[in-house]
Amino acid sequence: MTLPPRSDTLAAVILIGGTAARLGGADKASLEVGGRTLLEHAIAATLDATAVVVVGERRPTTRQVAWTREDPPGGGPAAGLLAGVDALGSEYDLVCALAVDMPRVGAATVTRLCEAVGDHDGALLVDADGRRQPLAAVYRRTALERVRPPSREDERGLPLRRLLRDLALVEVAAHGDEARDVDTWTDLRELG
Repeated sequence: MTLPPRSDTLAAVILIGGTAARLGGADKASLEVGGRTLLEHAIAATLDATAVVVVGERRPTTRQVAWTREDPPGGGPAAGLLAGVDALGSEYDLVCALAVDMPRVGAATVTRLCEAVGDHDGALLVDADGRRQPLAAVYRRTALERVRPPSREDERGLPLRRLLRDLALVEVAAHGDEARDVDTWTDLRELG
C-alpha cells in the first residue's frame, strides 16, 4: 500500500557548538571542505527547510538564519536541539536536526529522511557499520516535545540517545560517505 504524500512543513536546527576536543578546540563551523565552511554545507543541506535555526555563536552566513543558544551554553546536543526547537516555535511539523560536522549530508539526504518519516516519530541516517546518526535526522516536532524532560535543568548534559530512546525512528541507509563526520584533522583531510 502506498501512502499519500504528506504536506508536512519542514524546519531545521543546525548544531555548531561542542568542544571539538580531538581538533584541539577548533571552531568546526568555520573549517572548510571543498572551499566551503562546514556551516555553509549544513545550510545548503537544509535548503528545503522553511526556517533554519543555528544553535551556537553567531557568524556570517549566505542564507538568513535565526540564532539561539542552549541555556546555559555548553549543555550538550540534546539541550541544543531542544533550544533550536523552542526557537522555531510550533508551526513546523518536521524538524531536521543536523550536526555541522557532516559535510556530505546534502539536500537529497534530507529529502530521503523526510520521505522515510511516514507515520513514525522520525527518521535518522545510519552509516555502513550500523551506527545511527541522531544529528542527521528528521523528527516530528510533537515527538520531540513528548520526550522533552520536565525542566530545562534536566536538559543540560542529557545524552541525545537517552532523549530519543522512546521514539519510533526509521533508519535510512547512508549513501556513500554522507554519514561521515569531522572529528579529527585526518577526517577533515580525507573529506576535503
